[in-house]
Amino acid sequence: MSFKISSPENFLSSESVEKRMLREVFVDETDFPVSSRYIDELTSLGARYVVQSKWMKTVVVESMDSMVIERLIATPFVDSVKCVWNGEGRLDIQPCSDDTSRFVSMDSPVENVYGGAEKQIEMLNGIRLHNVGYRGKGMHIAVIDAGFLNVNRIDAFSSLNLLGTHNVTFPGRSVFCEDNHGTKVLSCMAADLTGVMVGTAPEASYLLIKSEDTRGEFLIEEDFWVAAVEYADSVGVDIISSSLGYFRFDSISDYYTRADLNGQTSFVSRVANIAVRKGILIVSSAGNEGNGDWERITFPADVRDVLTVGGITSDKEKSAFSSVGMTADYRIKPDIVVLGTGVCVINSAGQLQYSNGTSFSAPVVAGLTACLWQAFPLLKNTELIKLIKESSSQYQKPDAQLGYGIPDMFNAYTKANNDALRTY
Repeated sequence: MSFKISSPENFLSSESVEKRMLREVFVDETDFPVSSRYIDELTSLGARYVVQSKWMKTVVVESMDSMVIERLIATPFVDSVKCVWNGEGRLDIQPCSDDTSRFVSMDSPVENVYGGAEKQIEMLNGIRLHNVGYRGKGMHIAVIDAGFLNVNRIDAFSSLNLLGTHNVTFPGRSVFCEDNHGTKVLSCMAADLTGVMVGTAPEASYLLIKSEDTRGEFLIEEDFWVAAVEYADSVGVDIISSSLGYFRFDSISDYYTRADLNGQTSFVSRVANIAVRKGILIVSSAGNEGNGDWERITFPADVRDVLTVGGITSDKEKSAFSSVGMTADYRIKPDIVVLGTGVCVINSAGQLQYSNGTSFSAPVVAGLTACLWQAFPLLKNTELIKLIKESSSQYQKPDAQLGYGIPDMFNAYTKANNDALRTY
């Protein structure tokens, strides 16, 4: 099929086209899918198709036959070939459970509406933002993670506005099995159980995408993440919340170095830059390497216009594990910090749990960012990030530990509201 910029409905959803128009982002040839003729020719050589990136013009195919690999290298339209996964039984995983019983929280409700999540939302002055009517309604958030175990069975997600699901890693399989990391991440935004836990954007709509294979760490994980981002863009999401970070892999030869932390080198960082240009706001965890030998933020948290979130304790000190900056080209990262130690989440059994990690800091911010964007839908993604940083506790004196500090989301709302009023 031949694609034309004048007919974006042939390769983007109507929601995606509408979002582009709203935020003055133009459709261009990078939005065209990889030609099916190329993929057909590659598979005709004996390789099995796995995944593609239209933005990066890459295709991942699978074969254990060295002759097939030689034929791929010799194909005229193939620029280069790189091994991104090496093993057996990539698709051999345990079947999902067919149990449909419900997980009802056994936690006793408390008097405050937000339950266990009150502290992490109040720290950002997010409750005041909710109280003026902004709880994420109409905003579309993609959550890219390792899996969302039992989300479809947990009482706290009964009112979840689910846009859909997409399993990049194991096509056709449910995202609601295998891993519970995404369950906890999602709860920071979408949980809605009064007195037990209410998240930062309970009225937003969510697209749940699985991009991780937790059995190992190969370069193909980046390809899966990239495909997830492109899919999220194609269906018109506003925000991507990603608590996944890359820097080391099972093969030492695939390791990144600190010198690569320039926002332009890693595969995922290059794609994150494109997503930003497409109008998406990416909220990324900084990483949990602060007390390890890597220490720094992970990829794609190094991208200039990705909102990178580190973690702090309830005493507003940096969480020991929270990754630090600066970037290799001397930019401030993380951008902001929020609670990362003792974050309230809902686990895969539907119960409250207090967990550590910037994985849970990022979605707390992503939800409130959606609320702020709901209030000012004409703002561009970069304008919104600037507004959040300017409303943070150490905007005047940022550093490599806490970035611009703790954001005050209601202050950001007030500032944007005043700026809007001054334009009339």
